[in-house]
Amino acid sequence: MNRVPMLAAGHAAVDLYQGAVPALVPFLVAERGYGYVAVSGVVLAATLLSSVVQPLFGLLTDRWRMPWLIPLSMVAAGAGVAVGGVAGSYALTCLAVALSGLGVAAYHPESARLARIASAGSHVRMSWFSLGGTLGFAAAPVLVTPLLAGWGLGASPMLAVPAVAGALATLPAVLALTGGDGSGGTRREGAGPVRRRDDWRSFTRLTLVIVFRSVVYVGLSTFVALYVGGGAAGAVALFVLFAGGAAGTVLGGRLAARWGRVRTLRLAYAAAVPAVAGVVLAQGPAAYVFVAASSVALYVPFSLHVTLGQDLLPNRVGTAGGVTLGLAVSVGGLTSPLVGAVAEASSLRVALGCLVVFPVLAWLLARTLEEPAGA
Repeated sequence: MNRVPMLAAGHAAVDLYQGAVPALVPFLVAERGYGYVAVSGVVLAATLLSSVVQPLFGLLTDRWRMPWLIPLSMVAAGAGVAVGGVAGSYALTCLAVALSGLGVAAYHPESARLARIASAGSHVRMSWFSLGGTLGFAAAPVLVTPLLAGWGLGASPMLAVPAVAGALATLPAVLALTGGDGSGGTRREGAGPVRRRDDWRSFTRLTLVIVFRSVVYVGLSTFVALYVGGGAAGAVALFVLFAGGAAGTVLGGRLAARWGRVRTLRLAYAAAVPAVAGVVLAQGPAAYVFVAASSVALYVPFSLHVTLGQDLLPNRVGTAGGVTLGLAVSVGGLTSPLVGAVAEASSLRVALGCLVVFPVLAWLLARTLEEPAGA
């Protein structure tokens, strides 16, 4: 039985909480009076710890089988966001969302390893697993905005429900893929021992591509709702941003099957440059078109980062998954306070305009990558 849909459902549940943090931003501004730098700090708290410990969890899962991390980390991610909305101070809010980020960090390396087993090396199947995370992002403003608009930040504990539901939905797939005892099967995912060497140089370049992609995407997800005016308009912008990623994720798997992963990466980042610029320059409804185009272009490479990284590090699949799948949506938060500072010093348009340089850098670096030999 194909376990990818179950794993994708779990991925949707955990990544909902990464999308929930940006969705909280307008309410933190409205109810608590936080400024751009302050709300950037909340996003930073959610992503800093996640970015730092993500590779550590990858190393751990390369050495030991830890499938129990998957349901546990999902619950932690939900609990952090649930508590963050009702925390009594700015410091406690940051600590709560940091717990959510820790849960996200713990989830991705082991889930990517199991998804690789379940997908049997198929780019298309792996894109469906990645699609689950993208749909979780897209669902966040749809769930968070109406709930908090109706009942305020005090209703945020209800946001823990999807985490529990996702953990229960994923558990049967985890048990099936690990032999039913939670310990896992063979240490390697292939039919025999891995004979190729790890290509750390190429993997480092790929990681930088992911970092550049993350900076622009997290920057957009943090501020695009405020940029278009907040409220219902902001919720629509976030939904378009996150939902566009769903189309991009599926498209990426299909394009890679036809053109190859590296060529697809290059084309996607080239397309992202005018798309992101259009978000800044367009007026009125046209801005939503460019938000969607940016999301599609930035998400076409999303699942390809994962499989490419795992093929570049065939002996460190957990590490590769932790960096490519987790870092892709977390490290950009480290630069959010800088974007917020630029916005307060000049304007939000200028701050978002600075993001255009990052898809350019990603495209230039992607041109140096090649398909792994023997992959």
